Amino acid sequence: MLDNEAKIIGDFLAMTTLVNSHSVEEKPAPPALPEGRGEIIKLPEPELLPDVNVNFLELVEIRSTVRQYQNTPLTQKDLSYLLWCTQGVKAQDADGRTKRTVPSAGGTHTFTTFLYIQNVDGLKAGLYRFLAAEHALLFIDDSAAVAEHFLAGFKNKNMIKGSAVTFVWATEAAKMRARFGMRGYRYVLIDAGHVCQNLYLAGFAVGIGVCAVGAFDDEKLSAALGLPNDIDCFVAYAATVGKM
Repeated sequence: MLDNEAKIIGDFLAMTTLVNSHSVEEKPAPPALPEGRGEIIKLPEPELLPDVNVNFLELVEIRSTVRQYQNTPLTQKDLSYLLWCTQGVKAQDADGRTKRTVPSAGGTHTFTTFLYIQNVDGLKAGLYRFLAAEHALLFIDDSAAVAEHFLAGFKNKNMIKGSAVTFVWATEAAKMRARFGMRGYRYVLIDAGHVCQNLYLAGFAVGIGVCAVGAFDDEKLSAALGLPNDIDCFVAYAATVGKM
């Protein structure tokens, strides 16, 4: 664990010698991660979700971190709503670029949302990937092995076990670097904050608690998700959710 952390810290320290450069050399973005194969499950369409009336100032004031959750399942509408608020695609250009419900430097949107689902009505427990453009879930695996490997990636295993869903945001940082050079790594981390804050606010608006998670083993979690865990593709952030 220490060797792995030292390597990652070393990689990012090396980047800081370059990220202060504002020069932009736009290059062709690398290909996206393969979508994989599995059952595709359409989620309730965002425009069919019920309106949520909130007092925004009150929402900002009451927002807090919730680490323990009721054993009440989320509905598929709940999950659809949370995914729409964090990575929902509002429009797509002819060149494939998307406009989403969160900001991203240069409209790059490098994140893919993985979900470890444990307590959602009508969905079997297991690992899924959110297909943002289709607003659908791609089922990946429900084996005991993938559950074990996923859990092993986190330091606070009890919080993961007690959540209805764990969100994991993996970034194809190479796409950001292709647009902004090495400074793009800063933008990836800023973008991660935008996404998770939307999850907090959206969750609290409908009685769903959220806890951001940054304490994880990069190699183990990336391996559980089938990611290379290099400077081009890695897990940036995670969060647990559940009914309050």
